[in-house]
Amino acid sequence: MASVLDALWEDRDVRFDITAQQMKTRPGEVLIDCLDSIEDTKGNNGDRGRLLVTNLRIIWHSLALPRVNLCECTCMVKSIPTKLRGQTEALYILTKSNNTRFEFIFTNVVPGSPRLFTSVIAVHRAYETSKMYRDLKLRAALIQNKQLRLLPREQVYDKINGVWNLSSDQGNLGTFFITNVRIVWHANMNESFNVSIPFLQIWSIRIRDSKFGLALVIESSRQSGGYVLGFKIDPVDKLQDALKEINSLHKVYSANPIFGVDYEMEEKPQPLEELTVEQPPDDVEIEPDEQTDAFTAYFADGNKQQDREPVFSEELGLAIEKLKDGFTLNGLWEVMG
Repeated sequence: MASVLDALWEDRDVRFDITAQQMKTRPGEVLIDCLDSIEDTKGNNGDRGRLLVTNLRIIWHSLALPRVNLCECTCMVKSIPTKLRGQTEALYILTKSNNTRFEFIFTNVVPGSPRLFTSVIAVHRAYETSKMYRDLKLRAALIQNKQLRLLPREQVYDKINGVWNLSSDQGNLGTFFITNVRIVWHANMNESFNVSIPFLQIWSIRIRDSKFGLALVIESSRQSGGYVLGFKIDPVDKLQDALKEINSLHKVYSANPIFGVDYEMEEKPQPLEELTVEQPPDDVEIEPDEQTDAFTAYFADGNKQQDREPVFSEELGLAIEKLKDGFTLNGLWEVMG
């Protein structure tokens, strides 16, 4: 049972020049705010565009040509110069994708409107404080007074006592909770020894044979670490019922996921499909081997004034410019790929 949600990339990747199809919201994704007259000051200074804020990502596209930038980010307000506004305050965004850091600067061309700051920062705060819906957690504060600490909009569908966690040679006896958004297990003797597995991060779940007998085996997605977790539930009929119930709830969740980012604007924006700008066909020939300069435009390398000192690279067998702290040759090749 491969999860259809394993391909979730909207809140994980930074992507440039995406298609109109990729701009559409996925199940569970909601458009929260739409801001017109927003300048992408770093990458497209002087180019007026539109900023779309969903519960998973930020999208900017030029109104003249739908170049698109997406990011899962850290936000702050900064004073910077722009071509359309001169010296003004702007939304400064830092993000990291595939071990590469990027920075984005967005400026509201219309003076006197704080919505660019208030909506983006508020949604980002709601995103950061709701990771329990989306991330696999080990040894978290999940249990209080022998009961599961429920998330907003979470409901417990089943509680199974006497479930063995097979992560150690002797196993650990504990309690299993099945809800509408995740599976939780905790040890009876030590409630801090626990695991929370959102349906969003389940790659497969099935019954397999182990040295302890038949066990419920849950494999998490690659982006959550690719964990393989085994649980023994007796008798076998109870084990099969648990698998059937989890599969049923997982199917319902996949059709309409709950990402946990709840934030509403007073004025409802138009649906994202109505705001999507179709990209007109280009009448120029594009060289297939030419690399995009999007990485260069948004690469977070500060204000580099001169080349760094040359050093000998044993890996390449030649002299290269000294890499910035935290960067490796393999990482740079991954960016180019």
